[in-house]
Amino acid sequence: MSSEVKIFSGTASQYIAEAIARDYGVALGKSKFQQFSDGEIQTSIEETVRGKDVIIVQSTFPPADNLMELLLMVDAAKRASAKRIVAVMPYFGYARQDRKDKPRVAIGAKLVANLLTAAGVDRVITMDLHADQIQGFFEVPVDHLFGSTVFLPYLEEIRTDDLVVATPDTGGSKRANSYAKYLSVDLAICYKQRKVANQVESMTVIGDVKGKDVVLVDDMVDTGGTLTTAADMMMDQGARSVRAACTHPVLSGPAYERIANSALTELIVTDSIPLAEDQPRDKIKVLSVAPLFAKVLRCLTNNESISSQFIIS
Repeated sequence: MSSEVKIFSGTASQYIAEAIARDYGVALGKSKFQQFSDGEIQTSIEETVRGKDVIIVQSTFPPADNLMELLLMVDAAKRASAKRIVAVMPYFGYARQDRKDKPRVAIGAKLVANLLTAAGVDRVITMDLHADQIQGFFEVPVDHLFGSTVFLPYLEEIRTDDLVVATPDTGGSKRANSYAKYLSVDLAICYKQRKVANQVESMTVIGDVKGKDVVLVDDMVDTGGTLTTAADMMMDQGARSVRAACTHPVLSGPAYERIANSALTELIVTDSIPLAEDQPRDKIKVLSVAPLFAKVLRCLTNNESISSQFIIS
């Protein structure tokens, strides 16, 4: 089986691609990246992939070069006569641009889906899309995995008798409700209003958190403004402790400083995006999703169901 599968990585996700390849049972394939002096990217696959299943691992967080690398690698594999090309995107960038929320704006998520399909992708495997409907933007199969598969076992280990699951905004209420049902605990919801992106104007709590150990659940943490405001407000409402479980640690701008100075006891994230080496990370706990992706890839290449890899949906 392993001789028919080749796993490659872009430069941004080398760390997780190596772990996925190791858990899958193959060596990471050889590829080469170089830039011209003007910044133009050139990629090449340094071993034969003719007639093979080619798996390319790359999260498409900023800069846009990461997306361009993935597209170029897909094109290279297609032109090298790969049998099937699977894009493993632990973090799917541009997912927040999933609709026209005002006139004359782009739907970035659909554009990225079109680019991947045009490049030659046969299948996409990703995790915790910002909006579930993005799966329908593709004309190829999409396997949408959930961070809950790694978060819930960890939360069960540290759970207390007074646990409450909460969502930092109403958009994540479905996800938080699934966690609450699985853990058989109550649910709280933060209602926020904002005038511009990445800036919270006001926030209120719906639900009882007094004397409770709160776990905030979300798909990503970007600047940390919503999350830390919610955590501080939970403590003001009488919560005993506040943790957060966010799949994608985008952590841009003042995020690390905000988290370090917030009421959060712990921020639990996955390794879909690498953490910055020069920032405070004392409160951040990283859980690897590499074993999950390796299991799903093994099911895929063996034509087996992946349903067993979901704890909740």
